[in-house]
Amino acid sequence: MKLQMHSIHFDVDVKLKDFAQKKIDKLEKLYDRVIDGEVFFRLENVDTRDNKIIEVKLNIPGSQLFAKEKSNTFEAATDEAVEALRRQLKKFKEKQIEH
Repeated sequence: MKLQMHSIHFDVDVKLKDFAQKKIDKLEKLYDRVIDGEVFFRLENVDTRDNKIIEVKLNIPGSQLFAKEKSNTFEAATDEAVEALRRQLKKFKEKQIEH
């Protein structure tokens, strides 16, 4: 799947990009008609440890799915966002089958 990756307020590491790509690619096993997506890695300037935010937007035929998660590491936030998107894709597929 083609993903555009953006980092806000810092330079993202290649390992982190690869990690996100692998995790999001697994969603294609659930629904193979995903067109493309965008990933935003955002670093907030706050005093709390949960200052790493990931936003994932997936384009699918007729709709767009979005997940935004905040955690103390980008890896944990990515896992949570992918899980949220997995649930959204599953729900979307069930609606498609009903029609």
